[in-house]
Amino acid sequence: MKLAIISGGSRGLGLALGELYQARQWRVLEFSRSAPHPWSIAADLAQPEAARRVFAAEFAALASQPWDEIVVIANAGVLAPIGPTSRKDPAEVLANIQVNFASPIMLMTQAIAAFQALPCRKTLLNISSGAALNGYAGWSLYCAAKAGLENFVRSVAMEQSAQAWPLRAVNVSPGVIDTEMQAAIRAASADDFPAVGRFIQRKADGELRPPSRVAMAVARIADDARVAGGARVDVADYLDPTAS
Repeated sequence: MKLAIISGGSRGLGLALGELYQARQWRVLEFSRSAPHPWSIAADLAQPEAARRVFAAEFAALASQPWDEIVVIANAGVLAPIGPTSRKDPAEVLANIQVNFASPIMLMTQAIAAFQALPCRKTLLNISSGAALNGYAGWSLYCAAKAGLENFVRSVAMEQSAQAWPLRAVNVSPGVIDTEMQAAIRAASADDFPAVGRFIQRKADGELRPPSRVAMAVARIADDARVAGGARVDVADYLDPTAS
């Protein structure tokens, strides 16, 4: 039996990943507030302690089963609020941090705690962003969370190297994907997001990849035993050139 756990799988890349692993006949669990699929579990990622309790309960039940492989994908993320830091509402700032930083850490730490001793192949993927490496005016919160999660994953990888049955923790750079998040970026004002013109041009030039194509590449990264824990892997290196 094989298990895929995905956060933020109600739409976009997370949905594409869930459908891909479903087609592979894996057991799939998706965590999101709306929980729209038969394989969804309701978890409000804006409330990380409540989400942690949901993760812990679900993972405890799963840990007693004889899995051959487990893949955990921390995918959920939001951009809002976009705009200069000085204009951001404090409540929106905290909500962004909860969804983008605290809840992914809760997902990953609970998975590690539950599955550490299982004698099977285990992979932990953090869906990152170019924003982890580069600052963008108007995206201060998103950039901070993505950078922080990448370093968290690198630290986890170092810890796991000492374990008998380690979880291989990897950062994945997905590139630009044709999702609702990209639509929201293009709808932002230049006052809030000065680089908006570049993202509008990317759409016009056909540079945005379909979520299904990126999901296949993410799954190939998970499958590739050559990828070491702590690595940052670019989806572009795993894309199927024949897929559209």
